[in-house]
Amino acid sequence: MPLRITIVTGFFLPVPAIGGGATERSWYGLARIFAAAGHSVTFVSRDWATQPPPESVAKLRHVRLRGFDHSRFLPVNLFLDLVWGLRVTTALPRGDVVVCNTIFLPIWLSRIRGAAGKVAVMIGRAPKGQVAFYDGVDRIYAPSSYVARELDASDAEARVRVIGYPIDWPTLAQSARQKGKPVIIGFAGRIHPEKGIELLIRAAILLSNRRGIPEWRLRIVGPTAVSEGGGSEQWVADVRKASAALGDRVEWLPAEFAAERLAALYGSMDVFCYPSLALKGETFGVAVAEAMAASCAVVVSSLGCFGDLVAHGETGLIFDHSSPDSDRLLSESLERLVADPALRRAIATRGQQHVRRFDYAEVSTAVLQDLAFLAGAETEKRQHSVHV
Repeated sequence: MPLRITIVTGFFLPVPAIGGGATERSWYGLARIFAAAGHSVTFVSRDWATQPPPESVAKLRHVRLRGFDHSRFLPVNLFLDLVWGLRVTTALPRGDVVVCNTIFLPIWLSRIRGAAGKVAVMIGRAPKGQVAFYDGVDRIYAPSSYVARELDASDAEARVRVIGYPIDWPTLAQSARQKGKPVIIGFAGRIHPEKGIELLIRAAILLSNRRGIPEWRLRIVGPTAVSEGGGSEQWVADVRKASAALGDRVEWLPAEFAAERLAALYGSMDVFCYPSLALKGETFGVAVAEAMAASCAVVVSSLGCFGDLVAHGETGLIFDHSSPDSDRLLSESLERLVADPALRRAIATRGQQHVRRFDYAEVSTAVLQDLAFLAGAETEKRQHSVHV
């Protein structure tokens, strides 16, 4: 039976994700699959100068509302999310289920029980107490087992599902180039202090002093503007100044949001390093999963959110980012992969196969079955969960 599905994303990024955003990209991809399968799908997102407020593309209806730029200050962003939720409420169509990628909107939607249908919420950031207010929400989607464990929900077994973030595995897998000359160490993500960029630069400087290892380069890709989730202008300038010690070994590239070009960037890398320090920010590691699909050997910090992706020595390397000498530990991990092409290839191969479970085809099937169950159109099929 066709479902009426509404998907709502946050207040500061557009859909399609021409301005970035893992949540926006992921749910837009799922929405297109749902619509192609014959379901009535409405996508509510921020308006953007280059996109018409209402439009229908490939059976997917877009509703775009006036949003806001992202702020560096959490209280401001929370207030803007509140305003955004109130604004979205007035624009929701009648439906069977509404998926909220926001903080406040699901709180009152689950209480007023309006015509939008059953309420599901995707936890896009590490939970900070908001789940206590989601007692009336019908489904809570967690992007990783780590986030699911952190949720303070007494009936977690009944309401929480781990789905991960979907990736375009075939496109990414086909993007890998002939690797190794020179070895490219890459990072792709927001250029922000919580991403461990300064740590990566210090580790790379230590690596540059090693002798007898193959030639390598460091490639850093991502947005720097605060409005796109980057750090302050002064902080970015200071980090780039520090990286000058690497000379021509380091290359800074602007953010890339087009899926095929982003896949090509991942495919150009041999080693992907994601040294995030964001204990309360990371939830899954979309960039890590995408890089693994593109046949990169990955190195990540020891944050729990990466546990569904990286098993140390098998599908990647993990270093202790909380150690006083974390820069040395990261440098040694990078050196292992740069110096040992056989190890690098083995980890990349195992990692690529491991993340195949997060391909859009797998995730969309599981999520759509769950939405049908919530809407009362199908009995629950837990065996199809993408729980990892």
